[in-house]
Amino acid sequence: NDDSSHHSIRNNEVLKLSCELAEVCPQGTSVFGNPDLTKIYAGCFSEDNCWYRCKVQQVISDEKCRVLYIDYGNSEILSRSDIVEIPKNLQYPSIAKKCRLWGLQLPPNQDLNQFDQGRKFLCSLIFEKEIKIRHKATCQNGTVIAQAEYGKVDIGDEVVKKGFAEKCKSPINAINCNEKKTDVAQYQPLNAKFSPPTWENRPNPSVSRRLKGHFGDQIGTSTKNENHMGNYLPFAKGILKVCDSSMVSNISLAKIKEDQKLIEENEKLKKETEALKEENQILHLESKELQSEEKEASKKSFELLDKTLHTYVGTKMRSLTAKVEVLKEVRRANMNVHFGDDLSKAVKEVTERCLIAPPSLEKLEKIWAEYNLAQEMIRLCKNVNESEVLILRRNEVQQHVYTTVEEFILEVDELAISGRSTTLQELSGSLEAIYGQVSELDDSEEAFQQFFEWKRIKLEEFNRVRSTTNASLQILARWFSDIVKVEQTFYLFCISVRGSALSKDKTGEKLQAFYLLFMCNSTQEQDEADKEITLNAYDKVIQRIRQEQHLITVVQSKYLASVEFKKQIVEWLNKSPSIDNLLSIKKILKNLKARLRWKLVEKNNLEESDDYSEHEITRIKEEITGLRNSLIQEIYNEQEEYERLTSLVQKWFPELPLLHPEAGILTYMNSGGLLTVSLERDLLDAEPMKELSTKRPLVCSEVQELKVLLKGYSVDVNTEAKVIERAAKYHRVWSEFKEKSGLLQLMFLFLCKSDPLAYLMVPYYPGASLGALQASTPLTLEESLKVMKGVARGLHTLHKANIVHGSLHTNNVFAVNREQGIVGDFDFTKSAAQRASMNSMVVRSLNLTSPEIRMGQLASPSSDMYAYGCLLFWVCYDMPRKQGVENTV
Repeated sequence: NDDSSHHSIRNNEVLKLSCELAEVCPQGTSVFGNPDLTKIYAGCFSEDNCWYRCKVQQVISDEKCRVLYIDYGNSEILSRSDIVEIPKNLQYPSIAKKCRLWGLQLPPNQDLNQFDQGRKFLCSLIFEKEIKIRHKATCQNGTVIAQAEYGKVDIGDEVVKKGFAEKCKSPINAINCNEKKTDVAQYQPLNAKFSPPTWENRPNPSVSRRLKGHFGDQIGTSTKNENHMGNYLPFAKGILKVCDSSMVSNISLAKIKEDQKLIEENEKLKKETEALKEENQILHLESKELQSEEKEASKKSFELLDKTLHTYVGTKMRSLTAKVEVLKEVRRANMNVHFGDDLSKAVKEVTERCLIAPPSLEKLEKIWAEYNLAQEMIRLCKNVNESEVLILRRNEVQQHVYTTVEEFILEVDELAISGRSTTLQELSGSLEAIYGQVSELDDSEEAFQQFFEWKRIKLEEFNRVRSTTNASLQILARWFSDIVKVEQTFYLFCISVRGSALSKDKTGEKLQAFYLLFMCNSTQEQDEADKEITLNAYDKVIQRIRQEQHLITVVQSKYLASVEFKKQIVEWLNKSPSIDNLLSIKKILKNLKARLRWKLVEKNNLEESDDYSEHEITRIKEEITGLRNSLIQEIYNEQEEYERLTSLVQKWFPELPLLHPEAGILTYMNSGGLLTVSLERDLLDAEPMKELSTKRPLVCSEVQELKVLLKGYSVDVNTEAKVIERAAKYHRVWSEFKEKSGLLQLMFLFLCKSDPLAYLMVPYYPGASLGALQASTPLTLEESLKVMKGVARGLHTLHKANIVHGSLHTNNVFAVNREQGIVGDFDFTKSAAQRASMNSMVVRSLNLTSPEIRMGQLASPSSDMYAYGCLLFWVCYDMPRKQGVENTV
């Protein structure tokens, strides 16, 4: 167990138990049915045929059980006939005792290696030895505290000397141990390696093997392998010294004589076995000698045969045999010779199975072009009366388009377009892997015919050569068969064959000639003419594949467009959309604005009156706020209706702006949905923000609990259209990507009726500009990188839409929530060049104007990126602490 404990068995106990089992077990009853796993039986150990107490661990089958020998600790699988019942007086617990050396304990700092060495050292002291045990005490768990001696050697002292254990400070080395009177007894220690018990020197081994009439085999265990772990009992091989005469008094003299007789028979059999082994070795040596002689004779025979083959016939045979072997390999490799079979299949695929365009495709293209022309004429028409004729014509063509589309969809549904596209793709890939890229040698229409004619000639020639070669090979096979039959008259037969087969029929020469011809046809590379024929056919096949793939692409595109057309136009056949919903919304907006103005007047009157009521003022303010929110919501509804009408105008009804000029559809479309005529400056509760701008009117308001800024731009008749155009272009870019654009949202653009001003409504992020943040609570490096990444995305979005910002600085770059960077808008009354020339922003002595603009060049995306680079440098590095920054940059 460790370097201070072991298991031991008393010699007299184990001897007594063995004798009792030897007498009882041969007459015992075998176990049948389901054995009791808690009951103690006796099992016949397979290695020494002796009986030992055991318990059944597992029932393997109806005939086999796994048992555990409780007095030794090992297990094996036994037949039920080898497991018997034993009397109750033998059914007591295991007789092995766990012992611990007196006065010893393990060192507290001992590692696993030292523990293993200590255990091995203790095993070497007690293994297979008869030791004396002085019983000192017994622990509650049954462990015996004892002093062990082997002769005059104290085992505990030896363990302490080697440093594997140390003396206890207390005389009792275990807790909860009860000290007993010291006695001396002989214990046989259990072997930790589970070696089997030996019974050679056991007095009167008269126990007999059940069903065989004897017990044990005294010499059997001496020949066993001591390192075998499978079926050996874990009992030490020490010699048992004592056997009480009273315990064996019942063993009869006849049994002793019978055992003695068995011992003599075993000795005799052992001698006979040794004699047979010696005889076997002699026969093995004689067999080796005979094999060596046979190999020598065979070698001489082959040498003689080799000399004989130096004759004319032998030399010719070897030459022909070698060539036949080569010919065989070539024919095996060319067993399925095809001469462009893969190309032949491809030609048939693109000529016989090619996809034919649906009959209605051409008709659909013509009617669709006519429909687009009718729509364009309506779009360009400026006269309402003329438009009515055009609309009737368009509706008639639209009905024809719908009918043709239905016909086309039905025809395409019957075609296996997807599968055909996959087939062509795989065919093109396989051919390109064999023949390479298309060379475009000759676009002749006769390429396929030339290829099939060339293939026919090649196959005929190849089959002719193969047939003739087959005939010659059959003659040669018969010739070789005759030679094999010759045994004693080899030379005479060779002379005969030489005269008849080679001289008269000339078989060898014929075979050689056909061999050369077949090899030439099988292995030669194609000449230039052959290559040109195959490559022309290959190019033509690829051309047909590409044409068919283009047709499939066109058909699929037309099919998807037709399905979408049918799905959307079915609602508007012979019917025009109405703008009544838009007009209704405008009416609601007009009513809301009137109510809101009245409430504003009522609020002003109340505030100026003498009987001022705080409660009444609060009520009116809440009503005003509710009316403003309702007004904004209706404006959103108006925009949604405008979007629906805009979609109809762009797809199906371009006449709507002409027929309903009062709806303002064209104005909404030109502004990209940004311009609204339903919002007015005086309807909003605006607070001036002079600290943010001194160049233009800038007020702050609240719309649906959202802080917004109203930027005022001075406009006249000439600049109004430009402002709307630039703002609409910016708004379209933002609408495409929304929050992912990295740009500041433009909510509304409206014109002031009383003053020449255009107001732009944008979200308000108080204190979120880059300049304000860096002045109050600067961004960390990680936050700076996130923010500047968003700014870079915003510039990329603008540049992709061909928009140059021109005025990037710390006041129009925002860090929303200190992590989302967005680019603010710019002055839409000025061009990019004007904005860039006026951008004289300096950040910590760092001028954001690029060098090319200072030299008079126009603003460009690169000038925006220069300003961005300066901002990035300023944000990420502590610019105030740097010296000479301008020169460095």
